[in-house]
Amino acid sequence: MKVLIITDAWFPQVNGVVTTYTNVIAELRKLNLDVEVVHPAFFFSIPLPFYPEIKAAINPWKVIKLIKRANADYIHIATEGPLGLLARLYLSHKKIAFTSAIHTKFPEYLKTHIGFPLSITYALMRWFHSRSINVLVNTKSHKSELENRGFKNLKLWSRGIDFDQFSDNNLEVHLKDYLLYVGRVSKEKNIEAFLSLETNFDKVVVGDGPYRKKLQKKFPLVKFVGCKSGAELSAWYRNAKVFVFPSKTDTFGIVMIESLASGVPVAAYPVTGPLDIIQEGVNGSLNDDLDCAINNAMLINGLDCINSAQAYCWENVAEQFLNAINPITPATIIAKDTLIALNPCEK
Repeated sequence: MKVLIITDAWFPQVNGVVTTYTNVIAELRKLNLDVEVVHPAFFFSIPLPFYPEIKAAINPWKVIKLIKRANADYIHIATEGPLGLLARLYLSHKKIAFTSAIHTKFPEYLKTHIGFPLSITYALMRWFHSRSINVLVNTKSHKSELENRGFKNLKLWSRGIDFDQFSDNNLEVHLKDYLLYVGRVSKEKNIEAFLSLETNFDKVVVGDGPYRKKLQKKFPLVKFVGCKSGAELSAWYRNAKVFVFPSKTDTFGIVMIESLASGVPVAAYPVTGPLDIIQEGVNGSLNDDLDCAINNAMLINGLDCINSAQAYCWENVAEQFLNAINPITPATIIAKDTLIALNPCEK
């Protein structure tokens, strides 16, 4: 069985979309599935004005040739960018079945950056996904929001982490018991709501983005350490007092479960993403008053956080993906049973 994934987001980008597909593809290949990825490196691309890390293909029509050449059994459109759009138009015209995914609140991003009306962007997104057999979404709360906006055929598709990466190691950082943010440093992440809080604890920001210089200038006492990965990222998580997730536009937030796997509770707003992951008083706290959420999260036991993260593994995520793209056939049942047998996570 061959699966073709078409995505406008791919390396060297560092984001949840790339992380998700990289790990899911690795799990599918463990099952001897043939997975091919069509991504911007196959095209002439230019950076987006308000999102320079993301490059948009300027000759996306080439995707049609790549779809034909792949001769895949199943096709999945990962993003609503130029590649996804041309793929959607071609596949719909040829009446070829495909699935798609909604990873972000893109309409809210456009409204934040350029004031574009939500109603128009959501109408375009409904059209984009209207021919998809199944539309994969991250969380129950986001699924409910989209259903209320008229989206159909939505299927839940969770997220995972590599627990080995966030297990204890000997690497240390020079700070202890600070408040931590990890992620893209951009306007839509609402980081300023966290950095502007008055507290006796140090604040650390791990990550980079177009908003970093402005925030560094405005908050000179905050420690900005840039992008981190591997053992160094794990150390920044592990030595934090509380992980603060101020975003109101994310649909999941893999960084939250990374923090939980490191034994660090999460403080966030009661919005999509945190509502699906954080259990009040168990692994974090949700409150419209972010300072109150932080104070409540400080009372939580780190072991409870680790235990709550155990269900989030990539084997489960790959299983959900496989179930969404496959019709029920004998071959599907065999592949599904194999995947479940390999699954070490809690259901």
